[in-house]
Amino acid sequence: MPPAWLGAAATTGRAPVRLLCFAHAGGGAAFFHAWRQALLPDIDVCPVILPGREARLRERPHTRTADLIPALVAALEPFLDRPYALFGHSMGAMLAYETARALDADPLQSSLRSPLRPPLCLIASGRRAPQLPARRQPLHALPEPEFLNAVTQLGGMPEEVLVQPDVYRLFLPALRADFELNETYEHTPGPPLRFPVSALVGDTDPEVDVEEMAAWRHTTSGAFTLRVFRGGHFYHRGRPAEVLAAIRSDVAKAAAAIGASAQS
Repeated sequence: MPPAWLGAAATTGRAPVRLLCFAHAGGGAAFFHAWRQALLPDIDVCPVILPGREARLRERPHTRTADLIPALVAALEPFLDRPYALFGHSMGAMLAYETARALDADPLQSSLRSPLRPPLCLIASGRRAPQLPARRQPLHALPEPEFLNAVTQLGGMPEEVLVQPDVYRLFLPALRADFELNETYEHTPGPPLRFPVSALVGDTDPEVDVEEMAAWRHTTSGAFTLRVFRGGHFYHRGRPAEVLAAIRSDVAKAAAAIGASAQS
């Protein structure tokens, strides 16, 4: 597997559980940098790095989940040798969910060469449940000024990028592709996941409300937990310790249920 998909933590970490992390539109491994030390020694934080950003800046970004998910699952396969969980924020929650579905598929219906270890749990953050319709018009096809203004209003454009036109022009193709990836996603009904799902949301998030996050309960036949934090779409920035404690607890509980290790 090209090491770029997960980076060094996937191969150098020695924690008993890996947490595969999917960022929001335009995000990447940097979003999870501070989490790494905070969750050790029990959990190795392994951000998924999609084409078109960071070390993969020169690669063409994906705009359709039908193309991305099979490539991603094949790339993850060598790193499912120990217990792991999935976390995704905003667009990343959708990608984590579709990855989880592929990894939890019935072996008789799966396109994978052999059955893979399913995740311990899925932790979805800041995105409506996948079966719910979008609440706003797509942004990805807007002209550049309108698109940048809309993304800035959502809080998804770093200030240091906005003040440097040369930088945001490098950043823009992946950001627009991510919005297209998220906004063209269509949920396909299927069997529920067979492991716990947690849904995390900020109480003033303009993109998703508590009821829309509660609907994640319908994606699993296992346990479901809804956690509401004070804050907006990027609620984790204001209370990282509280959020990481919740993530650690959910992973530990799921690990304990199958006899794996991830201390709470």
